[in-house]
Amino acid sequence: MFNSDILFLPFLGSLLLGGAFVFAGLRNLGNIPFLTGVLAGRGVPLARAALFAGIALQCVAGTLLIAGIYPAYAAAGLIVFLVIATLIFHNFWDHDGPDRVARINGVVSNVALAGGFLLIIANS
Repeated sequence: MFNSDILFLPFLGSLLLGGAFVFAGLRNLGNIPFLTGVLAGRGVPLARAALFAGIALQCVAGTLLIAGIYPAYAAAGLIVFLVIATLIFHNFWDHDGPDRVARINGVVSNVALAGGFLLIIANS
């Protein structure tokens, strides 16, 4: 019985990791004007197109991860997304006080997520 529970854990992990990115991507659809402004303010060219590319990557790679289809590629794509999003949205070096702490926490969270994706890649 215990062994069958362990076999379910990789799917559950992929569901949680991939589902978080699908959820975030869909949530970002409701924040298009704000997020486009942030991207443009940070100097991202074609900010609206870049935003939609990021949302598509979140949703497609997250769904692939959940479904177990090309999990290593999906995880690698989400690592790339995390690196770019971290540099754009978690620029703690430009902030002070509580805002700096919050952004550092975002960096740490994204590093942990990248570690989870590396484990998926290693086990694919």
